[in-house]
Amino acid sequence: MEYISKTIGSSALDGIFEIPPMLRNRTVQVIVLPVDNAISEQAKPKKRPLGFAKGAEVPDSFFEPLSEEELQAWGL
Repeated sequence: MEYISKTIGSSALDGIFEIPPMLRNRTVQVIVLPVDNAISEQAKPKKRPLGFAKGAEVPDSFFEPLSEEELQAWGL
């Protein structure tokens, strides 16, 4: 397995993740290892039709925010 390793000042990691107090203002070694989380084509979930309305699909517009008029009609 390939990896990279670098010695840096811990302040270079600020904003990436929280540095434990005992490692702040110290020289640290950062090791980057690959993570293979690629999903094979077989493992990807397939789109399923709605069970109560075979062949029907939910349009993308369904997920758009409601207009102000519609929100008021629903009392929101």
